[in-house]
Amino acid sequence: MKKILLLSDTHSHIDDAILKYARQADEVWHAGDIGNLLVTDTLKSLKTVRAVYGNIDDHVIQKEFPLNDRFFCEGVEVLMTHIGGYPPKYNPRTRKMVEENPPKLFICGHSHILKVMMDKKNNVLHMNPGACGKHGFHQVRTMLRFAIDGENIKDLEVIELGKR
Repeated sequence: MKKILLLSDTHSHIDDAILKYARQADEVWHAGDIGNLLVTDTLKSLKTVRAVYGNIDDHVIQKEFPLNDRFFCEGVEVLMTHIGGYPPKYNPRTRKMVEENPPKLFICGHSHILKVMMDKKNNVLHMNPGACGKHGFHQVRTMLRFAIDGENIKDLEVIELGKR
């Protein structure tokens, strides 16, 4: 079993509130708009980090992390990207990836809107953790944590970090 902390849209912000939850996880996944490698380097000093770059991330971050990351965690196939949309309103690039080869879990960021929903057509669980940084239009900083146990995604929790 792996305990996952899922975050996005830090926009160069990292603080003790984020790190507190990172310490409790087995892995930290970042769904883009990292802003500065200090964010992921700090997280990597604590845990294994998986990340994708977002639309604000410069060439340095783009060399470190991919646009898309498709991987297995335990028995769950995961597809993570920054700009993806949500069911059924995926963007064209994401729609093709999800429909041609559906993962069990699809993760994106970008919108700064926390959203977890099932894509019933493709049998894909969609997660967007909202934004845990302090830049953007969101009012409350959010992250998600959950566990992957074999082929099961369970114990999903919304973490609110207060007002931005």
